[in-house]
Amino acid sequence: MRAEHKSHVYGTALGFVCDLLVGDPRRGHPVAAFGRAAAAVERRLWRDHRGRGALFTFVCAGGVLAAAAGLSHPLRRAPAAATALTAATTWAVLGGTSLGREARAVGDALAADDLEAARRGLPHLCGRDPYALDVQQIARAVVESVAENTSDAVVGALVWGTLAGVPGMAFFRAVNTLDAMVGHRSPRHRHFGWASARLDDVAGWPGSRLTTALTVLCGPDPRGALRAVRADAHRHPSPNAGPVEAAFAGALGVRLGGTLAYTGRVENRPVLGRDNRPVGIRDIERAVRLSRRVSGLALAVCAIARLGTRRNRGNA
Repeated sequence: MRAEHKSHVYGTALGFVCDLLVGDPRRGHPVAAFGRAAAAVERRLWRDHRGRGALFTFVCAGGVLAAAAGLSHPLRRAPAAATALTAATTWAVLGGTSLGREARAVGDALAADDLEAARRGLPHLCGRDPYALDVQQIARAVVESVAENTSDAVVGALVWGTLAGVPGMAFFRAVNTLDAMVGHRSPRHRHFGWASARLDDVAGWPGSRLTTALTVLCGPDPRGALRAVRADAHRHPSPNAGPVEAAFAGALGVRLGGTLAYTGRVENRPVLGRDNRPVGIRDIERAVRLSRRVSGLALAVCAIARLGTRRNRGNA
């Protein structure tokens, strides 16, 4: 058991460094391949029905879980191979560096008064209609995306790796991808995507709470972050994005939320950090730096928790 836990910690740290240095794989990204496979399954199973959506979620997420467990279980007594598999999986499921690059690219375009370039870059971060947004609204969308994806693309995966190893990381990323594909409230996915959305809410809960706590701890304004979480997090329609975005709003001293324009629909969300100033272009860089600090702290917390679990079992 001791070697297994050490292999996981070493592999996770190595994969984290790979993501930090080079970002997502340029070609043959496993998450993109999963997305294509899930889209093919959707075409075969789609009906405007929750039961069909639940079957879709079970087939796709369950298949990833089974495949990851089948790969990792034989390596439990082979530390070097287990470390390599954990590192490769961590690199594949984390998206922190790519998140920062895309956010900074939009921020640089806004700073250069190139609104069209910023609008072209925004879809790489979120699904909003960029041509319905002005400069301030684009900057706000980027900060909100950085906040939410710090949990979804980094911390959540690290937490599930701590809880369930390689299968946990792969399963979490699969669920998160399914939610992005079918979990939104479009006419096509209102019923079909229900199961994926609810499963993502459950899977995302521990990562979002750790992200929120670490944002309060290491942000530039801990009191402001805690105040915003207490006052505004529960008002957000998402049980996981609400606390994270509220913490970022309070930590950075900005207002998030409000009117959101998507293709074909408009949502009016509660304002987070209601007493703060509007988001500015420079806040994009501040959000990226905060995301990096939170991610690094999450790696340390998860490593300590994994090794601590080993010690507790050994003393039992």
